[in-house]
Amino acid sequence: MRILLFSLIFLVVAPSAFSQPPTQPALQNPLGVDIVGSAERAIAPENLSTTLTLVFLITAISLAPAFLVLTTSFTRIVVVLAFLRQALATQQTPPNQVLVGLALFLTLFIMMPTYERVNREAIQPYIRGEVSQREAFERALVPIREFMFKQVRPQELKMMMEISGRGRPNTPDDVPTHVLIPAFVLSELKTAFMIGFILYIPFLIIDMVVASTLMAMGMMMLPPIFVSLPFKLILFVLVDGWNLVVGNLVRSFQ
Repeated sequence: MRILLFSLIFLVVAPSAFSQPPTQPALQNPLGVDIVGSAERAIAPENLSTTLTLVFLITAISLAPAFLVLTTSFTRIVVVLAFLRQALATQQTPPNQVLVGLALFLTLFIMMPTYERVNREAIQPYIRGEVSQREAFERALVPIREFMFKQVRPQELKMMMEISGRGRPNTPDDVPTHVLIPAFVLSELKTAFMIGFILYIPFLIIDMVVASTLMAMGMMMLPPIFVSLPFKLILFVLVDGWNLVVGNLVRSFQ
């Protein structure tokens, strides 16, 4: 009886006494890259300048589209084309891809003299090793700043200078680039809205005439936009609207 009792106790206690806790599998790096070592080498004094240059380059690449859009004629062109489509009441015709593509190539056409000067005075000397990276950047800003100064309005520039806490500039060189860019964008939006208002007037007159005619005929249930749209399109085609709009937009930057 005692032997049977000891046997039962041994069977219950033995597994827990002799069992070992499961070992945790070691973390493995599937890529085989020493992450900690790479980070330590990146922040080492001898490699810090290279790391900062790489970070600056990545930041510049991410901001390049916004810089190219907001420092060129793209803003005015795309806003005016959007107003034109709304004035015609053609819904999504032309589609956004067509309007943006047209605005992009018109921007390249308008900005080509400026970019040729940037290439001649900044990029090519930097490629030949005649100037440093900082000097090339400063040279590239000169033609772009001159273009923006030709289009910026004094009111917007004065407002941005006051907001930045700076006094009245004596020369264009006294205006920082980070102050000039928002003033230029506000000026472009104001100009685009003024052009959009002028574009709306003839189409608004057509809408009012059509709406008055339908009310006089007792056809109040018929949406005026369905009737006025063909008249807007034929008027726009007869006056050669695309040439007028695009031609005046391009000339407004000269």
